[in-house]
Amino acid sequence: MLGIVRQKMLEQSLKKIPPAVSVLRSYSSAAKQMTIRDALNSALDEEMSADSKVFLMGEEVGEYQGAYKITKGLLDKYGPERVLDTPITEAGFTGVAVGAAYYGVKPVVEFMTFNFSMQAIDHIINSAAKTNYMSSGQISVPIVFRGPNGAAAGVGAQHSQCYAAWYASCPGLKVLAPYSSEDARGLLKAAIRDPDPVVFLENELLYGESFPVSDEVLDSSFCLPIGKAKIERKGKDVTIAAYSKMVGYALKAAETLEKDGIDAEVINLRSIRPLDRSMINASVRKTSRLVTVEEAFPQHGVGAEICVSIVEESFAYLDAPVERIAGADVPMPYAANLERMAVPQVEDIVRAAKRTCYRSVS
Repeated sequence: MLGIVRQKMLEQSLKKIPPAVSVLRSYSSAAKQMTIRDALNSALDEEMSADSKVFLMGEEVGEYQGAYKITKGLLDKYGPERVLDTPITEAGFTGVAVGAAYYGVKPVVEFMTFNFSMQAIDHIINSAAKTNYMSSGQISVPIVFRGPNGAAAGVGAQHSQCYAAWYASCPGLKVLAPYSSEDARGLLKAAIRDPDPVVFLENELLYGESFPVSDEVLDSSFCLPIGKAKIERKGKDVTIAAYSKMVGYALKAAETLEKDGIDAEVINLRSIRPLDRSMINASVRKTSRLVTVEEAFPQHGVGAEICVSIVEESFAYLDAPVERIAGADVPMPYAANLERMAVPQVEDIVRAAKRTCYRSVS
């Protein structure tokens, strides 16, 4: 029932929210369009077909086809033994899945929202993340925890948190945050194939967005490396590093900045842990300026970690103080006007980039 309510709210909210999609992407020979939803669905389908050890479990993933239709058609194709509907008990089914992974199968656990993963955080942190180390490498835990993360629209404080920094602070986990359909397909395949636990943070407002994909991306063997970022837009004046939905905002900001003669380089982090520090530092050494963008709370965030990396490794190259753009340091408001003020907007990124370039900010 909760999935039905959230789906209706999402459909209504998407009509009000303009897409933050830029044409300035560096996709190779991209001719076709694919939504994030279809990219995730096809990746699950292909990995389940290729490896009989892969199975899905979570609330409404089977009969209802997934709260956001990510698992549509998979129950009919693979049956109830590999697509398992669970009770509303994250602590229970997550513990079952981690135990199954100990024995060599590959569970893909869906949280209807990552806010609900807090009910299962002991299994994720103390069991999945630490067992390989505590067993001296004798036990691998090949499991994926996936679902929507971060702010949606009109769902209040308890359903709007971003968990990127939460999980990225824990050794033993890998944390991925796709932006485009290419990211979604390639990174989810990589996560399922990885021998370690992976937290896969999606964004529900992006599920219906379409992105260009090449024939290479559509190939069943396509897979992206974990730990590698992507330069979505090359530039020479300022580096803007972002992940998930904020990459789209960064690209829109870069278009605006270009009109004012500022050539921004936009980095899609893709992987939060491990973080591609080398690419970020190389970009900043070229542009001498940095703006980080995330929806999450500012304190102890992903942006803060990136800023520290730059200070430690590339401080002498900076021509201006680094700028962090993040969500407001408050629980997410429910009112639409306050909600917009609590998450970063394109104009916030533009102003920050101009400050690093010592341009006047209106």
